[in-house]
Amino acid sequence: MKIAYVMTAPCTALVLALCMAALPVSAQTQWKWRAANGKVQYSDRPPPAEVAEKDILGRPAGARRPEVQEVPAAPAVTAAAPPARKSSDPALEAKRREAELAEKAKQKAEEERVEKQRAENCTRARSYAKSLQDGMRISRTNDKGESEILSDAQRAQEIARTQQVVTADCK
Repeated sequence: MKIAYVMTAPCTALVLALCMAALPVSAQTQWKWRAANGKVQYSDRPPPAEVAEKDILGRPAGARRPEVQEVPAAPAVTAAAPPARKSSDPALEAKRREAELAEKAKQKAEEERVEKQRAENCTRARSYAKSLQDGMRISRTNDKGESEILSDAQRAQEIARTQQVVTADCK
């Protein structure tokens, strides 16, 4: 019996704490008003300014709806506008031109690198195609790490694939 009492006491305290937490503590801080479409709205913030005072159905104790203050219009500017500045600063324009030139140089270097790589691929593919067509024995390492010699069908497939590379890279 003692064990059952010890186990239920914490459970009872936990249930009581959960019930207390579930109580609507903020019910006193709710605004209630009828919207323009006729539906009743609830919020913890005051209703919008366009809601009439007669449509406010409930408010928190001691709470008032904040007054909407009109913002005074800005005085008309009668003074002449400041003189227009140049469209660009010479130093800034020089930096922009420098950056453009650097970007163009970078693009040109990249194009040259790609072209050089394409030329190397072309040379390598032509050499491999010549080896395949000359009938040299070509071996490869398979998935198991064993060396195997290409059959006639595999050689024909390799020749076709290599010709595609030559066509693509040797322009």
